[in-house]
Amino acid sequence: MEIELSQDLVSDRKANEAADIVRRCVHCGFCTATCPTYQLLGDERDGPRGRIYLIKQMLEGESVTRETQQHLDRCLTCRNCETTCPSGVEYGRLVDIGREFIEKKVRRPIGQRLARGLLREGLTSPLFGPAVRLGSRLKSFLPDLLASKLPMGERPRRAWPSNSHARKVILLNGCVQPSLLPNIDLATAWVLDALEVQAVVVQTSGCCGAVRHHLADSDGALNQARRNIDAWWPLLQSGDFEAVLVNASGCAVMVKDYGHLLADDPAYCEKAAYVADHALDPVVFLQPMLPRLQEILGQNRTRPKAPKVSYHAPCTQQHGMKCRGEVEAFLTQLDVTVLPVADSHLCCGSAGTYSVLQPALAKTLRDNKVQALSAAGPDRILSANVGCIGHLQSGSHLTVQHWLEWLDEALHGSPA
Repeated sequence: MEIELSQDLVSDRKANEAADIVRRCVHCGFCTATCPTYQLLGDERDGPRGRIYLIKQMLEGESVTRETQQHLDRCLTCRNCETTCPSGVEYGRLVDIGREFIEKKVRRPIGQRLARGLLREGLTSPLFGPAVRLGSRLKSFLPDLLASKLPMGERPRRAWPSNSHARKVILLNGCVQPSLLPNIDLATAWVLDALEVQAVVVQTSGCCGAVRHHLADSDGALNQARRNIDAWWPLLQSGDFEAVLVNASGCAVMVKDYGHLLADDPAYCEKAAYVADHALDPVVFLQPMLPRLQEILGQNRTRPKAPKVSYHAPCTQQHGMKCRGEVEAFLTQLDVTVLPVADSHLCCGSAGTYSVLQPALAKTLRDNKVQALSAAGPDRILSANVGCIGHLQSGSHLTVQHWLEWLDEALHGSPA
């Protein structure tokens, strides 16, 4: 695809990066066949190829409108199109740049500005935890959309493992997960403890930056990335910590992208690349220890019967982290029956803040996904991202949990 940047953007680094991505597109349309929003809406502008054209026109200086912005807003950034694309178009990066540019050109209605501002500031605020606790008590009085985002009930909790081990890893000090589903981090720590690996959360770290990044607050996202790098760098450099394990795949993709996002920052570029190289999905870290896990589980006489599960692979895990099929294979080797799921490549509709900002589309995608996950009669649904888990749980009568929560139960029994 040919593109000629407008005169005012010729020297803009991001515009040139976007133009290079646009040029890789060969109009084949393979992406439209796997785009969730195109499948629902049937509008070329609500598929990757159409959105690429819209961004191309904007970069070339043509006028953009609120309608253009709306088509970009409807993108889930699931990156399914990247997996499908034969030309290697980095669509996720392109749409992030396009959204950032159009945010400066088109003023949103006041309601949208308020909603996006509340999400941007509220989800990453220290007050989010207290707000969740208060909201849980007042759940019956809240609008359905907000109530559906709160935990279905307090999950069992217990103390963090107190054992010290020679092998150590860093866990992300997330913004949403510790308040909405705190058992995920606890389960991760206990699974690692069983394998004689110590999990450490650095309190001076925090949100990975994904919320601000996908709401077109690039500067805010980069500041959060720098804060995390400052918190983790001394530990990684000490040689005592092997990796940063990120058990929310949406956050994992963001941390994995730190090197790219901070490539032009001379003070952080090398550190960011190093941190990104050491950021791992838990299944990648645990794979070499599979024989030991099998041994431990084999010795556990009180271990419950392995369930039949449907696994929802988050888009950020299968299309972003490129870990497609790895959790399913890992669970299968632990004697879990992983059932087939139709259209497993499609997004569930959570997509970070998408389910709040695009509730109608998100609900349709959720209902379709729950139907596909439930079709084979699983005992429960497993996934790997806090947003997906909460979103799916709001539409399913089955238990939806992180796959590491199940593994923790298999190792230690249900937490009391």
